[in-house]
Amino acid sequence: MSNLDREAVPAVCGGRGFVVAEPVRELLSPRHVKLGESTEVRRLLPNLGRRMVGAWCFVDHYGPDDIADEPGMQVPPHPHMGLQTVSWLHQGEVLHRDSTGSLQTIRPRELGLMTSGRAISHSEETPATHARFLHGAQLWVALPDAHRHTDPHFEHHGALPLVTAPGLKATLILGTLDGTTSPGTTYSPIVGADLALTGGTEVRVPLEPDFEYAVLSMSGEAHVDGVPLLPGSMLYLGCGRTELPLRAGSDADLMLLGGEPFEEELIMFWNWIGRTQEEIEQAREDWMTGSRFGEVKGYDGAPLPAPALPPGTLKPRGRVR
Repeated sequence: MSNLDREAVPAVCGGRGFVVAEPVRELLSPRHVKLGESTEVRRLLPNLGRRMVGAWCFVDHYGPDDIADEPGMQVPPHPHMGLQTVSWLHQGEVLHRDSTGSLQTIRPRELGLMTSGRAISHSEETPATHARFLHGAQLWVALPDAHRHTDPHFEHHGALPLVTAPGLKATLILGTLDGTTSPGTTYSPIVGADLALTGGTEVRVPLEPDFEYAVLSMSGEAHVDGVPLLPGSMLYLGCGRTELPLRAGSDADLMLLGGEPFEEELIMFWNWIGRTQEEIEQAREDWMTGSRFGEVKGYDGAPLPAPALPPGTLKPRGRVR
């Protein structure tokens, strides 16, 4: 998914300076952003107070939206570099096209994982014939320096492994949880899991103490480590935990995101992640001149133009221990 802000601003991410090395309960409020003509998202990352959770650097939550008489999600071709995109649905369908030739409809609790590497472009759209409701999350994972110039590629995993306990069904999106591992390709120690809880359930989910974690509420009424979490909000949990207490007041859906704190400092501007001003400038020029990022074939519409770069120098700073 694209960051469609027409007045994009750079975000300085990475480094361990803002990592909380002990358990905390830090509630992150969303920023409401229009995505196309008929979709509004709640942006949880990057956030004014927190830029990353492990390698997770961008989180949008949207819906449930009634799109019975609407076009739904319509995101024209746009570029990415230096990251992976994760498409995750609870309701509806999204048709993915990209410049490697991938064409795939993504459905609820199927993993659409695009690795941009050095350069890719893609589009996302609700199919013309579609379900009434659209509800899901779009997330980005920053690629470490050793892998950020890899060949671009797309993965679709229709069946994902489960971790179960009484009242809990956890679907492994990325990484490993309680000894179970997702087939999705990862490039740094990370975990993403969809937690479906039955009303009245109290359960403890095992965690890695060296990871930092956050939980996004997708729907329902749940308490995370004693904190009530409303749909569309996210709770940052810090590091140093071996388990996470959950209690569901009703049927509830959560997303658990975590990973080793990301060592490297990054510049995130629009839909690119780089390390220097020159990289971002070159990416913008390449996109606007139609080189490097390839062509998305089959989408009925023009590509998105890149926003203007801000005045001054973009520097990866502000998160040094």
